[in-house]
Amino acid sequence: MKLLLENAHIEGIRYFEAYRKNGGYRSVEKALKMTPDEIVEEVKKSGLRGRGGAGFPTGLKWSFLAKPEGVPRHLVCNADESEPGTFKDRYLMEFLPHLLIEGLIVSSFALGSNATYIYIRGEYAWIPDILEQAIQEAKNNGFLGKNILGTGFDLEIYVHRGAGAYICGEETALIESLEGKRGNPRIKPPFPAVQGVWMRPTVVNNVETLATIVPIINMGGEAYGNIGVGKSTGTKLISACGNLNKPGVYEIPFDLSVEDFIYSDEWCGGIPNGKRLKACIPGGSSVPIVPANLLLKTAKGETRYMNYESLSDGGFQTGTMLGSGGFIVLDEDQCVVKHTMTLAHFYMHESCGQCSPCREGTGWMWRILKNIENGKGKMEDIDLLWDVQRRIEGNTICPLGDAAAWPVAAAIRHFRDEFEWHVLNPEEAQQRNYGIAHYADPREVPVA
Repeated sequence: MKLLLENAHIEGIRYFEAYRKNGGYRSVEKALKMTPDEIVEEVKKSGLRGRGGAGFPTGLKWSFLAKPEGVPRHLVCNADESEPGTFKDRYLMEFLPHLLIEGLIVSSFALGSNATYIYIRGEYAWIPDILEQAIQEAKNNGFLGKNILGTGFDLEIYVHRGAGAYICGEETALIESLEGKRGNPRIKPPFPAVQGVWMRPTVVNNVETLATIVPIINMGGEAYGNIGVGKSTGTKLISACGNLNKPGVYEIPFDLSVEDFIYSDEWCGGIPNGKRLKACIPGGSSVPIVPANLLLKTAKGETRYMNYESLSDGGFQTGTMLGSGGFIVLDEDQCVVKHTMTLAHFYMHESCGQCSPCREGTGWMWRILKNIENGKGKMEDIDLLWDVQRRIEGNTICPLGDAAAWPVAAAIRHFRDEFEWHVLNPEEAQQRNYGIAHYADPREVPVA
């Protein structure tokens, strides 16, 4: 079942005429006949969880929005998709911009926002023009501006270009940047729902989350909630990349097994050149990497599925997270030490520098990893690396510190012997990779 990408193949779907002809803006017409509270209730019934990475229930988040008398409220769309391995929001904005605009109109009405903002990452230089054209088309056809469809509801949507900072994907840093300041995260509380943009009540949601409001209103929250597994309701967009025959954006059901997603011809089509699966980062660069033998099956020997609960089964000891859906596959020729070093360099570069553990610790981790990768590491460096990441996690204002620490911790937890091999065989490690070793071997399932 496709709820978001159902019409993606239709020629001209980027433009209003084709989008409207294929059922576009029906949810707006339906929602404007409902009360804002009824819309929030439908979103709660749907069980929709934020698709930006945290997976927090969207309806619950909306219900936290403060509503002081006479104070404007705002909706902000977080289109600062900067997580390495994630590109599904770009696909939606580039090829289905009206789906996002439609979701924004419904959400703005539900939240009482008359001025809504799309904050888009600076590197998506060509997409603001697409969005602004879609906004103008919607306005020309009475779906934006003053007195929308004669209901008395006014709404303007503005596109704000960021300057290419990963930290601005964190909602309070995004708000600071939107206000024209340096993108530093704020200390919480107060939360954006109470004091957000210009100290006004604000809801910040991801592109995919807001686009999903459209099918929820069209089909009803309860019907949407019946799709999926447990608390993973509806469908999810996955950005599949790395060593795959068919990388790309996929809309998946939550009852799809990880093995089927990687190897089935209907999905990613397996790994090129008959190589074996070594490891995977299933939810974007900040979630824990897991070896093949913990990706396809849980530590209990059960099939692992592409949903929030199944991927997190076992916690960080033997599980991982669905995150933003940036599904990065590594084959047997990949070096975990090098990949971890690359990610550590990214987080060092993107740290805003506000918190000492993150500002200093990310650089320390990168330098230690660089030494190990380049044949200059010592055995005690592995324990030092573990100690540094442990002192970063949970000790920063925003989750960037955690995002930098988790990949390092998981790499050491599951691939320590590969780190040790780099230290003990510095010259050989410059000539070849460690290989697949035992990472794909079936694990011994504990007896109940």
